[in-house]
Amino acid sequence: MNMDPSENPAQAKPPAAATSELNNLLEIISGTSAAIENIWDGNDGSQKYFDMLRTSVDRAAKVTAQLVEHAGGSDKKVLFHPELAAFAKPKNATLPAPPRKQRSLLVVDDEPMALVLAKRVLTEAGFDVVTAQSGFECLDLFRKRPRHFDLILLDLTMPFMDGEETFGRLRSIRPDVVVLLSTGFIDQERLDRMLSAGMAGFLRKPHRPDELVANIRAILESVKMVRAGCAAGALASSF
Repeated sequence: MNMDPSENPAQAKPPAAATSELNNLLEIISGTSAAIENIWDGNDGSQKYFDMLRTSVDRAAKVTAQLVEHAGGSDKKVLFHPELAAFAKPKNATLPAPPRKQRSLLVVDDEPMALVLAKRVLTEAGFDVVTAQSGFECLDLFRKRPRHFDLILLDLTMPFMDGEETFGRLRSIRPDVVVLLSTGFIDQERLDRMLSAGMAGFLRKPHRPDELVANIRAILESVKMVRAGCAAGALASSF
């Protein structure tokens, strides 16, 4: 029996695209689980089911990480630009952040559910969050207020204009823009190229809400230190 490719996305897509989509789905499942757990916090008997769900997501993420590596993707889970890595020390996101000016983030992803979850998590962490569902929308928002956003969280796989092209156009508008790539799959050569071009870092999906918040805070603090003159080198002028 012939199967419609739409009924089996894993067969309809090449390995790189399939692993990217699996990581995107795991990101949504993990974020949704965390949101529901907060709602049901304290409900007798519910915790064991959330524990089972978290364990299953973790196992699925490990399997998908193996698929990413097999498909030629980067095996790194988190990677900061070398100029920032020395200063990046992710802190526990559950601890209250010290009082400071509210940081503004622009989150770009073509997956609506991912945007909803990211905005919820980051808003609850104290950020001012604006979302865009495409590279074109991202650039439109950025052109209007190029100095407003402290960091752009950017997806890679988007239709019409992908994350790398969007990143290049953002840099042409504001060379010191801070961009953190968040994607389910990227090959190492492409990742190295984007880092060399000034990308602040990379987070491979899926990531837990607390990991996302902690890494964004770490990048922002590192950029602040570099710009304050704590690091030398040509790249410091970009950040």
